[in-house]
Amino acid sequence: MEDHKQCTVVRTGQYEGIQGGLFGAGISAQSAGAKALCLHRLVMPAGTRGRPHLHEGHESAIFIQSGQVEVWHGEGLAQHVVLHAGDYFHIPADTPHMPVNSSDEDMVCLVARTDPNEQEGVRLLELPDRLAALLAPLPVGVG
Repeated sequence: MEDHKQCTVVRTGQYEGIQGGLFGAGISAQSAGAKALCLHRLVMPAGTRGRPHLHEGHESAIFIQSGQVEVWHGEGLAQHVVLHAGDYFHIPADTPHMPVNSSDEDMVCLVARTDPNEQEGVRLLELPDRLAALLAPLPVGVG
């Protein structure tokens, strides 16, 4: 029996991320029958941050389309990097991270992950006390 694979067009919808934020739903197991990846667009409003989290067993690749974002990452969120439009960022599987947009303009990025179900492997983490003064987290459903 021949397997008839079909290409899929996804007209962007939206979903609320467990880690905070409103994502433009792109390619995933749910939207396109993807088996090993997802690709979504995230707009992070100025003056917001996500929740500390990791993706169990799945790596992520991010392309900053516009704006800038700080990412606290690594064990205890001890490392810090500022990403600008045109930058790519790789997050290894099981690596804690938290995006922070402390600028006065929205940040837009494309997020690819090896988790076709996207939200299934998200595990929220505690915010280290030393980072408590950072912006309040972006509420789910706002973005």
